[in-house]
Amino acid sequence: MRIAPLSLLLATALLATTLLVPAHAQETPQSTVQDAPAQAQPPAQQALPEPVDEPGEDARAQAQERPEDIAPIDDPDATESAASKVPLDEIQRFVAVYNAVREAYVDPVEDDRLMHSAVRGLLLDLDPHSTYFDKDDAQAFDEETSGAYDGIGVEVQPQADGTIKVIAPIDDTPAARAGLKSGDVIIAVDGKPLQPGSDDQGPLRGKPGTQVVLTLVREGTPRPFDVPVMRETIRVASVRGRMLEPGYGYARVAAFQADTAADFEKLLARLQGESGNTLRGLVLDLRSNPGGLLVSAVQIADDLLERGEIVSTRGRTRISDTQFSATPGDLLHGAPLVVLVDAGSASAAEVLAGALDDNNRARIVGSRTFGKGSVQTLLPLDNGDSVKLTTARYYTPSGKSIQARGIEPDVVLHPANGAGGKADYAEALLPGHLRGDGEEGEAGSNAGDVLDGDAPITAALAELKKMGAGAAAAKR
Repeated sequence: MRIAPLSLLLATALLATTLLVPAHAQETPQSTVQDAPAQAQPPAQQALPEPVDEPGEDARAQAQERPEDIAPIDDPDATESAASKVPLDEIQRFVAVYNAVREAYVDPVEDDRLMHSAVRGLLLDLDPHSTYFDKDDAQAFDEETSGAYDGIGVEVQPQADGTIKVIAPIDDTPAARAGLKSGDVIIAVDGKPLQPGSDDQGPLRGKPGTQVVLTLVREGTPRPFDVPVMRETIRVASVRGRMLEPGYGYARVAAFQADTAADFEKLLARLQGESGNTLRGLVLDLRSNPGGLLVSAVQIADDLLERGEIVSTRGRTRISDTQFSATPGDLLHGAPLVVLVDAGSASAAEVLAGALDDNNRARIVGSRTFGKGSVQTLLPLDNGDSVKLTTARYYTPSGKSIQARGIEPDVVLHPANGAGGKADYAEALLPGHLRGDGEEGEAGSNAGDVLDGDAPITAALAELKKMGAGAAAAKR
């Protein structure tokens, strides 16, 4: 018997208990997860989740779930018990305020607008990554993970004051070519100041060939300045690479999309061929990789590991507790591996780096990563809108939480003059962020650096050669 997808069961449970879907709805909506394990395609075995976004037929990561964790979701008494705990006094107070606004506000307000605002308010103070998506926003969110959409090509984080912080421009997109940098803050679009509640992606998207003017605030620049950006259809090539020197390969993974793992495997095969099947080491560049689909990161970790745990997730419901482990088959055949990261490496990128580090498979080089260690589940609603809800935290194989902490490199690099700099952004600096395990001191005081340019690649190659020399000496 096959178990329904983790995200589908979770969506059903959450929507049933929070009354987000009308009682008369008969069909359980299909749900998708960003940076969440429900979408992983494990090897054939019993009682495993169905894939939602399947990047390839040869995915080998094993997801281990306990069947007993599923049963309560199908228990009508459990659902009824959860629903009975709804605070009726608070609901009555909400209805009183709703009616007061509806009847006495100076201008008439449509019911759907009031309810829309109320639902947004439910999520507003939870954490920076839980949000309400209109139908168009939900569609745009799905498009980003597929690798094709119309816009400027940038990963952003909305701020409480309505402004938009740039997490990372995506390689070879209008945003990157226009010079947007990690840490930039967009305060206005086409001359219109952004206000609280503004759609974080709407004004950046648009018909290909149209121009949008962004007003930016940048650390070290005395006053805001305008940057014109021409929109285009963004087709993100999430994987690219080359030979750095004879025997030493380079793989750049810019984001984790549906086809990223398959493209990574093709790149490795090409690099192996170019080296005469004697690849002596690989630099895996995850700088300014904002994350994406966890399934892709898990598959790449599995491609590079012979055995061991990859990542686990833990949430309030037992169904959120999932563990992924590698299966035999290291595509590098044990060749040395260096992973290059910086302050813009987030979420699934941190999961991959953490898995390779904790399994002693790679040396991590660069700067402390962003620190987004939470899982978001996309819960579709019956009207086409969606709720993106934080449902779990990531944990590396050693049991460490990434949340508000990030991955600390084995070898720390500092930016060269004019090539990056200290980041004024990190998960720990976001207002209302989830607290990390053992989070202490001033928030964000340990934020890493943005490492631009080719100098970090050169440094990573030097570390790779050291590892190769050490391995050769050990065999003598």
